[in-house]
Amino acid sequence: MSIVELEPQTRDDETDGAVGTGVTAEAGGTTGTRVLQVEKRDGRLLRFDDARIRAALTKAYAAVHGEPNVVHRHAVAALVERVDAELAARFTSTVKIYEIQSVVEHVLLESHEYDVARAYIDYRVERDLARSRSTDLNHSIVRLIDKDQTVVNENANKDSEVFNTQRDLTAGTVGKAIGLRMLPAHVANAHQKGDIHYHDLDYHPYAPMTNCCLIDFRTMLADGFRIGNAQVEPPRSIQTATAQISQIIANVSSSQYGGCSVNRIDELLAPYAQRNLDKHLADAARWIPDASLHEEYARERTTKDIYDAMQSLEYEINTLFTSNGQTPFTSVGFGLGTSWLEREIQRAIFQIRIRGLGREGRTAIFPKLIFTLRRGVNLEPSDPNYDLKQLAVECSTKRMYPDVLSYDKIVELTGSFKVPMGCRSFLQGWQDAEGNDVVEGRMNLGVVTLNLPRIALEARGDLARFWSLLDERLDIARDALMYRVERCKEATPGNAPILYVHGAFGQRLNPGDDVDVLFRDGRATVSLGYIGLYEVAAAFYGGAWEQDPEAKRLTLDVLRTLAERAREWKAATGYHFSVYSTPSESLTDRFCRLDREKFGAVPDITDKDYYTNSFHYDVRKAPTPFEKLDFEMDYPQHASGGFIHYCEYPVLQQNPAALEAVWDYAYDRVGYLGTNTPIDRCHECGFCGDFTPTARGFACPGCGNTDPRTCDVVKRTCGYLGNPQQRPMVHGRHVEISSRVKHLPGATSLDAADAPPTSRG
Repeated sequence: MSIVELEPQTRDDETDGAVGTGVTAEAGGTTGTRVLQVEKRDGRLLRFDDARIRAALTKAYAAVHGEPNVVHRHAVAALVERVDAELAARFTSTVKIYEIQSVVEHVLLESHEYDVARAYIDYRVERDLARSRSTDLNHSIVRLIDKDQTVVNENANKDSEVFNTQRDLTAGTVGKAIGLRMLPAHVANAHQKGDIHYHDLDYHPYAPMTNCCLIDFRTMLADGFRIGNAQVEPPRSIQTATAQISQIIANVSSSQYGGCSVNRIDELLAPYAQRNLDKHLADAARWIPDASLHEEYARERTTKDIYDAMQSLEYEINTLFTSNGQTPFTSVGFGLGTSWLEREIQRAIFQIRIRGLGREGRTAIFPKLIFTLRRGVNLEPSDPNYDLKQLAVECSTKRMYPDVLSYDKIVELTGSFKVPMGCRSFLQGWQDAEGNDVVEGRMNLGVVTLNLPRIALEARGDLARFWSLLDERLDIARDALMYRVERCKEATPGNAPILYVHGAFGQRLNPGDDVDVLFRDGRATVSLGYIGLYEVAAAFYGGAWEQDPEAKRLTLDVLRTLAERAREWKAATGYHFSVYSTPSESLTDRFCRLDREKFGAVPDITDKDYYTNSFHYDVRKAPTPFEKLDFEMDYPQHASGGFIHYCEYPVLQQNPAALEAVWDYAYDRVGYLGTNTPIDRCHECGFCGDFTPTARGFACPGCGNTDPRTCDVVKRTCGYLGNPQQRPMVHGRHVEISSRVKHLPGATSLDAADAPPTSRG
């Protein structure tokens, strides 16, 4: 049984006398409460609270004497009282962590609790060793060589069997160890304990790299750019334009560690497709005597050019490997163009994705397709692009993508329209000095995520304590995020020429320019992430809390608090702090694993082996899609820096109207919606549907096939799709996927007529 580490909790509200027992002392002949400050290992001074001493002794006592009972609790209470009394007698204002530990050990020995003292000391020593091991390169490399699952499967987009990924994992292991030494001591300590997660330590802060971005393809293609020793001229055809896009994606992805997106690709590429059309019209005029055939000929040839160009882009992205040892996390947004060329580009994207990759027609994992719905463009049968919406629905039932954006809701939530950077990170509306709305060429500087379920567990049912602990962790998160900003500002344009010098970040800087010009005044974002709102409410109201208005109010108040603090930080610093619903691919496992070690198997919280992503409805329950969307729609307004909703369906290929009904219902309610539906395929027996979860992967229910060479298993890992047979996920994510319940009960019974009426406001 694990024992809670002794590190007394801190309180910002020093007037709250209900917190802890405090430390009393005689002063002038009267008894009064004296505030004792704890000097933590990182040098901070924080208010003493004996709650963690009580928790540590309870765990130590249980390790020796079994599960706690009334007798044990009385014994622990007496021990805590003695510790408090001795601290009050020996220390007047400040006490160090090791001094508290010595007092606890002394009290245990004097009380003849020798076995409890041994359990307490053993755990403390183990925690000291764990802190040392996290920055020990030898220990970290051994974990990698031994193929520790938490290391090699941390990113489901990385194949740890191939040489270039192994090299990146080795470099990342070194980067993490060095990064922990570079971080402010209290930030590193909070990350190591699992109070927060400082994302992407394998890259940052070892290097002052940025996270994800919306590349300014429009300007780069129009003006030309440079990669390595080659000066690339503006393209003269759509085929050349898509080839240049793939080159830019590869280079940008090797110069940052997050995802990148192509914003409104149909409108971006239409001018280059027009050049193809013009060329074919000229050829027709030259070689075809009948002028009435010129337009038909040119359009037919241009349609093929568009298809070939978009197919090449799909294959090139899926065959790219960046210096990070992975396929670039790439998203492509489209759907708003209404011209013939823009419509043909959209159509080609869907046709290519539906057809699949290679002879077997496997589902492409990248790029993520994001289709924008907009009233007057494609939402209603009378809209000019409604036929493309129908094609989008078909594609989603067969390949899960596209995910869909609701144009009006995105503008409402984020201040202007744009696709997310990578899978879900949204820029906020921003204007330059001339008052122009700027979308492309902006970026995110990184994420720090709060472990919200841990705060709820530490509060032990006391909401006042929960809010105070949240304030403390937010202070640490602010320091961590500001460190990210300051470290990114230390980059020089020469560190990443494609980003800073050649146009990906929108402005072309000179070698001596300050990169901060691209970050400050709200141009970039830096993200305060969170995980586990479901578990927070479960800690106070039980696991079936979703229908309890008071419980939901608590979860919304948590996000409001995060959003208020983010606004305060922006006002104080000039940098845009956004609240971000963290995808938590591996973090869903890490936080839960650490908390299970600390608190044991707590029902509906740590016993599941995973934490629930962001604000999502408990995946083990089966609301209808409409109920789920109604429940979740209140959250993104407080987390507009990153969000997505999902609905889990059975096989939908024979009932696309059901999916369209959900999309229509979602339009005025949520901004960003993903489709999860079974599309697994076995090339041995021909089964198509939902593979059966196994201990480490998935098996064909028809013939038991698990061979990744002959089965195509595609699951939503978090924001992106993944193939767990080829690239396994961490344990917690695998369990979470296996626990998901379909939101359309009884197979594909939902017809469009069964859905609640769509709001047409």
